[in-house]
Amino acid sequence: MTTYIALLRGINIGPRNKIAMAELRELLGSLGYQDVRTHILSGNVIFRSRRRSGQKLEMELEAAIHERFGLDIRVLVRTRAELARIVRDNPLPEAAPHGSRLFVLFLDRNPDRDHVEALDPSSFEPERFVLGDRAIYAWYTQGLTGSKLAAALSDKRLGVTTTARNWNTVTKVNELASAP
Repeated sequence: MTTYIALLRGINIGPRNKIAMAELRELLGSLGYQDVRTHILSGNVIFRSRRRSGQKLEMELEAAIHERFGLDIRVLVRTRAELARIVRDNPLPEAAPHGSRLFVLFLDRNPDRDHVEALDPSSFEPERFVLGDRAIYAWYTQGLTGSKLAAALSDKRLGVTTTARNWNTVTKVNELASAP
């Protein structure tokens, strides 16, 4: 069995898209997933499954969430190994101690080169970003609110679907996914 992490986009932020974590765990259990756990309210789900396709899991979860909660929520899935690689390969290790200001933007696919090349890193300094494999590491040195870089790393500008987690959340979910 493979351990997966499902990252739900845009839930429990403000009054929209409310999903109780207990109900989400129950839903995933009803789909046959095992050892279902959640971390905080922002939609981080760790589970085990025999299925081998992250993309099929994404589609199945999105359909089940729509059917159960009436919400159109994008879900991005990573294996435990993929998440561990994201943590291990952090290209901005100097930002890791600032875990609430270092973010990983998980992407549904790698953006087209022209979208990334249109972003001039010098125009965001001292903020920094580095493209990984279906992920972008972004260090919002003054925080997320009011960040020019955060605005530039939008779905629309990148041409992909993203969901962001701060470094504290990424490392905690990685730790939980690695636990027996």
